Amino acid sequence: MELRLAEVFASIRAAQAEADEPLCAYVYDLVALHRHAARLVSTLPEGCELFYAIKANSDLPILQTLEPLVDGFEVSSGGELAWVREHFTDVPVIFSGPGKLDRELSAAIEQNVNCLHVESLNELRRLAEIASQTGKAAAVLLRINLAVDNLAETSLMMGGKPTPFGIPAQQLQECLRWLRAHPEIRLRGFHFHLLSHQLDAQAHLQLVAAYLSQVRRWCDEYALKIDHINVGGGIGINYRQPEQQFDWTTFSAGLTALLKNSGLPGIGVRFELGRYITAACGYYVMQVIDIKRSYGTNFLVGRGGSHHFRTPYAQGHSHPFHVLPINAWPYPFPRPEISNESVNIVGQLCTPKDLLAFDVPVKTARCGDLLVFPYAGAYAWHISHHDFLRHPHPTQWYLPAE
Repeated sequence: MELRLAEVFASIRAAQAEADEPLCAYVYDLVALHRHAARLVSTLPEGCELFYAIKANSDLPILQTLEPLVDGFEVSSGGELAWVREHFTDVPVIFSGPGKLDRELSAAIEQNVNCLHVESLNELRRLAEIASQTGKAAAVLLRINLAVDNLAETSLMMGGKPTPFGIPAQQLQECLRWLRAHPEIRLRGFHFHLLSHQLDAQAHLQLVAAYLSQVRRWCDEYALKIDHINVGGGIGINYRQPEQQFDWTTFSAGLTALLKNSGLPGIGVRFELGRYITAACGYYVMQVIDIKRSYGTNFLVGRGGSHHFRTPYAQGHSHPFHVLPINAWPYPFPRPEISNESVNIVGQLCTPKDLLAFDVPVKTARCGDLLVFPYAGAYAWHISHHDFLRHPHPTQWYLPAE
């Protein structure tokens, strides 16, 4: 995972020099993205596939960079499916997520989705009705909410307990019985996604091992013939300690040994990663408008805020940032600055929740300097409430891929 700070900072400085008002922007480094994705794909063991979960960042230049590298795209809505098919006619697509509409299920069949991840028996029944009307069979994975013994929890758990996601394992037998009576639905395997924000490679290996072990038991118990298992995504980004990221080298090496001993010959393993692929390619930039001291606390007020960059608030962390000095000062009065003190970084919104970083020591920061937040390439702009207060959207640009 490479941060090409020199190249990114140079592009930001160039944009600021041309701007006629304080800068607010997103920058995406497609060179770094390409290198990172290529490394992930090249180090996966034989029999594994990597799909990109576009919900993390569905910008077209991002998808165009990844499409030649990954095995396909994962979508979670009819809108995402339409967006992918508009630009990539033949790329393999898998469709997951709860609450699918009939028209989304129909579109998935008509647009040759590789596999639908089904969330309930009711969804299976609706899909069967649609498949019968179209005369086309539908390939599915059953998403199972599986209770795993001694599961190491993360900050975002999506299974192993009561959640709206997936089919509880206790209902699997009923679903399999129903599937045997409905040949218009072809069971290809199982989908699991119990957690997100996983930072521990060994813990993730143990989780994948639990998935494989359970599927092997189901195949034996129910005489199933399947072709792959989707083990989801869930690998996180360490925003709090960015120098300590998920150890992909350890994970991919351990995965090789794990698959060799899985007892599931001929059954592929599919990953659908989002955040871990694109987070490090993105940067959010805000220029300091004001510096305020209030009851012993220092605030840097930047142009922008959580309506553009919701990641810190959504994850509950203080986001790392760099201060990029800008020497120009257009006013005749002294330039506000702060040195060797701790600061909170806030934006322009009328709420104290508009907080991007807190209690962070800075060597020097001045009005007019730029604050650059790395790891802003996933679940950042795309999950933010863009139009709150009707502030303008940030500028966006992409450093072209090699």
